[in-house]
Amino acid sequence: MDFSRRELLQAPAALSLAAAGRAPWYNRPMRWGQLTLVENDPPKLDVGYWLDYFRRCHCDAVTLSAGGVVAYYPTKVPLHYRSAWLGSRDSFGDLCRGCQKMGMVVVARVDPHAAHEDVFRAHPDWLAVDEAGNIRRHWVMPELYVTCPHGPYNRVFLTEVIKEVVTLYGVDGVFANRWASTSSFEVCYCRHCRESFGQELPRTRDPRDRRWRDYTVWYQESLFSLMRLWDSEIHKIRAEATFLPNSGGGVTNALDWKRFGEMAETLISDHQGRSGVIPPWSNGMSAKVFRSAAGNKAIVGIFGINVATSHRWMKSVKSAAEQQVWIAEGVAQDFRPWFTKFGGVQEDERWMPVVEKFYNWHKSAERYLRDREPAARVGLVYSQQTAHYYGGAQAGAKVGDAVNGMYHALVEARVPFEMVHDHKLDAAVLTRYKLLILPNLAALSDAQCGQLREFARRGGSLVATFETSLYDEWGNPRKDFGLADVFGIRYRGRVLGPLRNSYLAFHGAPGHRHPILAGFDDAAYTVNTIRSVDTEGSADAPITLIPPYPDLPMEYVYERVPRGHIPQVFLGESRRSRTVYFPMDLDRTFWEILLEDHGRLLANAVRWAMGEPQPLVVEGPGVLDVSLWRQKDALVAHLVNFTNPMMMKGPIRELVPVGAQHVRVRLPRGGKAGRVRLLVSGEVPVASAKEGWVEFVVPSVLDHEVAVVELG
Repeated sequence: MDFSRRELLQAPAALSLAAAGRAPWYNRPMRWGQLTLVENDPPKLDVGYWLDYFRRCHCDAVTLSAGGVVAYYPTKVPLHYRSAWLGSRDSFGDLCRGCQKMGMVVVARVDPHAAHEDVFRAHPDWLAVDEAGNIRRHWVMPELYVTCPHGPYNRVFLTEVIKEVVTLYGVDGVFANRWASTSSFEVCYCRHCRESFGQELPRTRDPRDRRWRDYTVWYQESLFSLMRLWDSEIHKIRAEATFLPNSGGGVTNALDWKRFGEMAETLISDHQGRSGVIPPWSNGMSAKVFRSAAGNKAIVGIFGINVATSHRWMKSVKSAAEQQVWIAEGVAQDFRPWFTKFGGVQEDERWMPVVEKFYNWHKSAERYLRDREPAARVGLVYSQQTAHYYGGAQAGAKVGDAVNGMYHALVEARVPFEMVHDHKLDAAVLTRYKLLILPNLAALSDAQCGQLREFARRGGSLVATFETSLYDEWGNPRKDFGLADVFGIRYRGRVLGPLRNSYLAFHGAPGHRHPILAGFDDAAYTVNTIRSVDTEGSADAPITLIPPYPDLPMEYVYERVPRGHIPQVFLGESRRSRTVYFPMDLDRTFWEILLEDHGRLLANAVRWAMGEPQPLVVEGPGVLDVSLWRQKDALVAHLVNFTNPMMMKGPIRELVPVGAQHVRVRLPRGGKAGRVRLLVSGEVPVASAKEGWVEFVVPSVLDHEVAVVELG
């Protein structure tokens, strides 16, 4: 039950279930459904109603509520709370057996995050404890208690629940919801956590505090060992079954996605929708993050029926347009869709035709939505260790916003790209990329710097921003950049900012400027960023600093000193490689103010450093996210239409179609283009092949379009 910190640190990094000889059912399902029951559902639950809907949607996998905080089957595990409305029924069993008869994969859902009064009275040590030593009551239902994810509640009690469900119903897997916080390092001060951690638990979240660093390592190893425990117990009962942990998918999350991807047989992203200022590409980012961790494993994206806000209207129904764009974006980046619905009794069926229609299209296009690999030549590197040990409590602002800004710039520029985990920088992974982008990857180890240096030596190009490589992997500052030699720069010992009313000066005669200034011929300057690293390098730079000067009173808004020659971009070029380093937080500032000039500078840097055409070029009106996939006998291009006044503030009210898109797809060497088809509209456009490219026009895009170029 208990385990020492040493045992955790020495535990195997991963448990490959496929290597253990399991049947790979987890690669088969393409369309998932989930029905999350509420406690009073059993008397009113119409099993046939849901089985018929799963059938109409061509679901080949379902996730059904089994137990945890509430049991929906006649459990015999002590302290496992049965629904007060269950009576002699077996709601989970009826749904499970019905789906199994239709040949579906069935996964049992458990939720272990809360417990009832009888658990508190019998085992108070199973529950979470706050910093003051008080057992934590549930933040929504104070009559319940919050469980500790590291202690006996999960390792003993829930293990018995999982074993009972798998034994009784022969399910293919167990899905745990809220089994732990994967988005942040929550601290529980219970006896089991104190003993297992082996030292005083941290009272601060300062990444410079060694105890906090130790805790982040212990926290991850504790949860990874729990994943191994549950999976091994499931495997003892059914060799082909597996444990499926729920998780978020962001670039600042607590669990190392590389380790997570090695352990889980299929990855499930619980990113159900958007609220506030979240763009639709957020679902695609989650898919790319999970693919960066999982490799060729199947990845599944949960999307909610309800409106996704902090107010948690769980039985609401989001607009059809919002739902369509969200699902399409996930599928465009290789998510297998998984809808989740709260409550087994329907009083608002507006969502059902939307999902059914998309799932039916998905079934018809399935041939081109699996068994494929990305053709992108650009990799956007993200770093969870930078988030943890450099960003700390400000990880979102210092790290996540830089990634978001770069991501948005690439989407607007219609550049196909992938996400790359900074723990997967070995040559075998990077060989597919011509260009890597490092958005404020501040915390990099010497070994990681060496991998990036070798990538450049082999002919790869790099674009980096702000404090990239100024810290080691634990967030300790370096005296100079770890990649100083690669970018030809030197750190002058300070970071400037916040910079107010500062600008970037452009150099070179119009028409003869460096390509990084493309589109700026009629401008002598643009807005500066918020912060900048004082950096020394080549003095011959196309962009230099205009220092801050007064912005009030208006009569005094003019430059006080002559424009100097402090470089704000450092360019390098060898026979095979190009490098761009912006000492400013250009990507983070772009995310904050979305100035077109900043996005253009980022896009220009990518295009110049790339030094070769993108494999997919899409030109036309609107904002589209584009991606390109390779199959053995086809190339598949996705175009997802984000053009909408509600793009950055949801939900989308209606779909706004965009006009003709001129598409160019690069053929594989020696490849010949066959027929071109559009899988959404059903049209067959006229295509022409010339000099290794195939060109055609997509007449219009409503929510999305998928173009298939068959290879002769």
